[in-house]
Amino acid sequence: MNEPIRVAQVLNRMDSGGIESVVMNYYRHIDRKKIQFDFYFTQNSSFPQREELEQLGARIYLIPPYSKPLKYHKVLYQAFRERKYRIVHAHLSTMSVFALFAAWRARVPVRICHNHTTAYWGEGAKTLLKYILRPWNKLFATDYFACGETAGRWMYGDHCFDQGKVTVMPNAIDTQRFAFDAEVRKRLRDELKIPQDAFVIGHVGRFMYQKNHGFLIDIFAEVLKKKPEAILLLIGEGELMENIQAKVKAKGISDNVVFTGARKDVNQLYSVMDVFCLPSFYEGMPVVAWEAQANGLPCVFSDKVTQEVICGKGCYSLKLRQSTSDWAEALSTVKNRNVCTIPDIHKSAVWLTDFYSGR
Repeated sequence: MNEPIRVAQVLNRMDSGGIESVVMNYYRHIDRKKIQFDFYFTQNSSFPQREELEQLGARIYLIPPYSKPLKYHKVLYQAFRERKYRIVHAHLSTMSVFALFAAWRARVPVRICHNHTTAYWGEGAKTLLKYILRPWNKLFATDYFACGETAGRWMYGDHCFDQGKVTVMPNAIDTQRFAFDAEVRKRLRDELKIPQDAFVIGHVGRFMYQKNHGFLIDIFAEVLKKKPEAILLLIGEGELMENIQAKVKAKGISDNVVFTGARKDVNQLYSVMDVFCLPSFYEGMPVVAWEAQANGLPCVFSDKVTQEVICGKGCYSLKLRQSTSDWAEALSTVKNRNVCTIPDIHKSAVWLTDFYSGR
């Protein structure tokens, strides 16, 4: 009777991405005497959270990728049936259908579809598959979650959202962890060999099509015409990282671009920056945008980043079709840091504890 409720959290990979960050933020702050998480994710994950998850009491299960649907279904169906979960929470956006179907077959009573993103037709077949799979998620889910209104309407439809059938679970953060720190700024700039007086444009995100790094490099090349000593700080890893490194080299700007790879101190690296840029092709509710604003950073987003993410002054939204010189001008003329109010994880974690407990 005193055992916590075990909730199966199903993700694609456990790397250093935004969805993993959201789930980890909630797990750190949820009442773990009442609720515990079991993590299901693919075997080819880099898994930097291993030590922390083990310390917090999580159970960890490696599964095949959903690109092998029969094997994926078999493993999840058996796991859900044998462990008798009350709740399965799938964070795979439209791909959640595979986990939800397995949970439905295993007679899991609460099956949460959680959408974290939207779509962009530039990804071709991948986007087409998203649209094909999208309606099936509603069929096998009992609860519809989304990170924000834009993601909720895209996934479940305007009618469903307007009827109040979609729960918005914000990508809340521990705002104190991301507060600006002048001493950290100096130390990390020295560590990264960035001059203390350099103008630093920052970006945090996986090197993938969605994040539009190629365009960011073109923008930065324009910034250098205005600010020759500027630095572009790119934090993250991913399948397109080598392509972007090659583009930087081809443009002859390697001395001005710093690739950090995956880092565990991202919360501190925001203090190194002077402005944050997110020129994504599409987003749901990017947690990095709130992390940057919690640090007080002025931000320049693409118009494909939901306006819901803008919480304070000093944030601008530009159209992707605008010229690189327009973007460079916006980044080069930003003002100083601003304080703004961001959804706080402490209150949000209490809400999620109550939600799980009540189901």
